[in-house]
Amino acid sequence: MLTEQLNFQACVGYFFKEVEEMEENGKELDYKYGALVAKLLSDGDMRGDRTGTGTWSLFGESLDLDISEYFPLLTLKNTWWHGVLTEFIWMVVKGETNIEFLKKNGVNVWDEWADPDGNLGPIYGKQFRDCDGVDQVAELIKGLKENPLSRRHLLSAWHLPDMLKSKLPCCHGTVVQFYVRGGYLDCQMYQRSADVFLGVPWNIAFYGLFTYVLGYLTGLQPGRLKVVYGDVHLYQNHTNQALEMLRRLPKTSPKLKITSYFEDIDCLDFSCVSLSDYKPYPSISAPIAV
Repeated sequence: MLTEQLNFQACVGYFFKEVEEMEENGKELDYKYGALVAKLLSDGDMRGDRTGTGTWSLFGESLDLDISEYFPLLTLKNTWWHGVLTEFIWMVVKGETNIEFLKKNGVNVWDEWADPDGNLGPIYGKQFRDCDGVDQVAELIKGLKENPLSRRHLLSAWHLPDMLKSKLPCCHGTVVQFYVRGGYLDCQMYQRSADVFLGVPWNIAFYGLFTYVLGYLTGLQPGRLKVVYGDVHLYQNHTNQALEMLRRLPKTSPKLKITSYFEDIDCLDFSCVSLSDYKPYPSISAPIAV
C-alpha cells in the first residue's frame, strides 16, 4: 500500500510540476491532460453516479490548447484515430443516429446504448444536422463565411425535449462556439459530463477535427481549442490504468492535413484527411461504465 501511495505521489507530482514547464513543441496536450487526471486523483471528490461505479469528480475544470501546428491526439495512450474520424463522419457529415454505419466501419463504442434495431434516439447527428428542421452545421459554415466577426457562431447537441428520448443524452457538444481571430479559427466547447480516461481524449480529437474541417471550408487556419467541463470524472475502476498512464513521459503530438479537396461538409470522407507522425504509447484497456 505504501509503495502504491509513493507511486501515486510521484506520478501526480510530476505532472503538476511539468505542466508549468511544457515549452517543448507539440507536448501541450499530454501535459495538460495528464495534469487534469492527476488533479482528479489528488483533489477529486468521491461521488456516486448513475452507473453505480463511483468516480473521482471535479466541476468547472478546463483545457486550453494551441492546435495551430499540432493536432490534439493524445500520445500518453493510443487514441483510436479511425474511431474518432468514423464517429465524426457519422455525426457531423451524415447526421445519423443509427449505429449501422459505425459497425460497418468497425466501430463498436456505441453498441451498449443502441436498441435492437441499432437506434440511439435523437442524439448528436440529429441535433447537428436536423434540430427541429435546422441544419446547425450548414448554418454555422454559412455564418463563418458571410459574417466572420459574428458572435453567433454556435451549435448545440443539447435539445432537452430530444434528450429525454435519447438512450444516452449528449455528453459533449452541450454548447460549441467558434471565433474568428485574424486568419485563425478558435473553438470553445462546453461538455456537461466527461469520462476523463476513456471519453475525453476522443472528444478533444473530435473537436480538433471539427475546427480543422471548418477552417478548411472557410479559408481559416486552426487556432485554439478550449474545452470547459461540467462534471469531469475518473471512474474509480480506472484508477490503476490512470496511474499506469501517468508514469509515461509525453511525446510530440501528430500532424493533420487535409489531403483531398471537398467543397462542402457533405463531401468529406475518409480519404480527405491524413494523420502523420502519430507515435503513441500502447493503449490501456479500461471497462466502459454503462
